[in-house]
Amino acid sequence: MAAMSAAQSPDAAIAIAAYDATWPLQFARERARLAPALREWIAGPIEHVGSTAVPGLAAKPIIDIMIAVRSLDTSRGAVHALASHGYLYAPYRAEVMHWFCKPSPAFRTHHLHLVPLGSPLWRERLLFRDYLRRHPATADEYAVLKRHLATVHPGDREAYTDAKGPFIRAVLEHAGGRAG
Repeated sequence: MAAMSAAQSPDAAIAIAAYDATWPLQFARERARLAPALREWIAGPIEHVGSTAVPGLAAKPIIDIMIAVRSLDTSRGAVHALASHGYLYAPYRAEVMHWFCKPSPAFRTHHLHLVPLGSPLWRERLLFRDYLRRHPATADEYAVLKRHLATVHPGDREAYTDAKGPFIRAVLEHAGGRAG
């Protein structure tokens, strides 16, 4: 299994970039590469999630891909298949997803999340993305927060992610979704 650890490669510094109109195309290309390779584990759509999936939203320039699987147990074989496509597995939030980055923690172009179809995480990621797409003012607030947090936590991805939590939970609650 191609797994990584923090000791193997340091995380890249957090940098927020202006929206890039090529992000959806980058996602589409990667989806086209992954779909045949993961066919036996895919149980639903392959979704572009995260900030790069929201038109106009500033983001870390990393394409987030979420693939529906039946369960975490039945999709374990995908870890090996993804390694041959340059993805490194990390046991981040292993109780709710299989998480990967590409090409390395020090230089990331893609994050991949194998998430059980219909799970709370699956629903929340789509609800948050879709809410931001429909509410540009909220997306702008999120961009301001992310830029601020990137200056406060430039080398600490965990702290950066945790600090976004209250905003994300508030959006999910407002949108009618579970926030947990």
